[in-house]
Amino acid sequence: MFDTLQDRLAATFKSLRGKGRLSDADIDATAREIRVALLEADVNLQVVREFIGAVKERAKGAELSGALNPAQQVIKIVNEELIGILGGETRTLRFSKRPPTVIMLAGLQGAGKTTLAGKLAHRLKADGHSPLLVAADLQRPNAVNQLQIVGERAGVHTYAPEPGNGVGDPVQVARSSIEEAQRKLYDVVIVDTAGRLGIDAELMQQAANIRDAVNPDEVLFVVNAMIGQDAVNTANAFAEGVGFDGVVLTQLDGDARGGAALSIARVTGKPIMFASNGEKVTDFDVFHPDRMASRILGMGDMLTLIEQAEKTFDAEQSAKAAEKLASKDGGDFGLNDFLQQMQAVRKMGPLSKIFGMLPGMGEMKDQISNIDEREIDRIEAIIHSMTPGERDDPKILNGSRRARIAKGAGVEVSAVNNLVNRFFDARKMMSAFAGGKMPNMPGMPGMGGGAPAGGGARKAKQQKKKGKGKKVSGNPAKRNAPQQPQAPAANGSAFGAASDQDLANLKDFELPPELKKMLDQGK
Repeated sequence: MFDTLQDRLAATFKSLRGKGRLSDADIDATAREIRVALLEADVNLQVVREFIGAVKERAKGAELSGALNPAQQVIKIVNEELIGILGGETRTLRFSKRPPTVIMLAGLQGAGKTTLAGKLAHRLKADGHSPLLVAADLQRPNAVNQLQIVGERAGVHTYAPEPGNGVGDPVQVARSSIEEAQRKLYDVVIVDTAGRLGIDAELMQQAANIRDAVNPDEVLFVVNAMIGQDAVNTANAFAEGVGFDGVVLTQLDGDARGGAALSIARVTGKPIMFASNGEKVTDFDVFHPDRMASRILGMGDMLTLIEQAEKTFDAEQSAKAAEKLASKDGGDFGLNDFLQQMQAVRKMGPLSKIFGMLPGMGEMKDQISNIDEREIDRIEAIIHSMTPGERDDPKILNGSRRARIAKGAGVEVSAVNNLVNRFFDARKMMSAFAGGKMPNMPGMPGMGGGAPAGGGARKAKQQKKKGKGKKVSGNPAKRNAPQQPQAPAANGSAFGAASDQDLANLKDFELPPELKKMLDQGK
């Protein structure tokens, strides 16, 4: 959603690099570019004015740091101001001292309240709570049935005493749900209310009546982040008619401009508490203003990535894999271990999303978006086509075994060969890191570069063998002719071709005795 804004800001900051100091003209030009970027992202005009004013005031003030260059200082200021308009601090749910805690969801029809109710319930259940979904949307067709299905996927119970489709009293359903929760010891009640295609008096009155009936601890306004400035207008209308304590953004993974997310917290004065960024029940996160600002500025989100890894990876399994890698050459680490780690990574979400959280990946968005998840499926198919013994010791994979595996996985033998070769190279590198050593990097001069994979060592040895001795012509005339100096190569020394005087001096050049002795020992 923030790709366009991220690209514009990156280009703006890039123009500041290399400058020893920033003049007032530089600051004004930078502020102008940031203003255009925010307006193109559909950020509220008043929010843009306040943001730019704060950035210019701080940039022109005595806030320059001796440890940072001007470009870094401007990024620091923009980052802090972005955090400010996104809410400043992370806001979590307030739980009642006397259960159940009542959470009421409000918003327009199509904002994603029903799906979000299931996601919120799933997260609360994972945190050790016992949530109950309440079907108080009795007007939208099949809304009750949809909430029941969402509840089953989330693994939580749904209270639906009325069939819906225009039948039943939503206020009475909400009121009786509190008694149901107290009787069956549910500690959180999530009330899904009806929405409309637009803001009207009937919607506001019904939501206000439900609020008065259940006295919720939290009223969350659910808004689709893709509707732009209308999100701000709708939020203001709900704030006046019903009132709410926090905002939940849905479809944050969409391709629309993200102005709503950057405007709604500042305009309404209410914090953004959660963000939904996918269709699965697990695609639901607490909204952290500092992490979102970091993503917008292309600095990644390592804290969220670490949190997801901690939830996904099995600590005992990862420790065993690390122990195997620490063995001699990592030989105990087999393809089965590799498969388990790869599957754990996939549970964290799409690879494009994972890579997008890494710092500096903003400049590689095209490559990240083109990641083919089906390639991972093919790798899994190849490994699953192996016997347990072949997975534990890939060195036994001869030609006939590889042909059988390729046939079983529905791929060419070359795909099996590539996987095995890449696995050996990766295992060797990971083993070196696990042992605290710097692995040989192919093609890197001065770093003990290892031979390329896939038979590169054999090829390099053959070329070295061919290079021995001087090629002699079979023609006696050519053989006895005087040698002609060769023209320097186009890609020769960066300091230019050597002169005749330089070559003459080289003949008399002697290495220091210590260096000569060390080189002789290394032969």
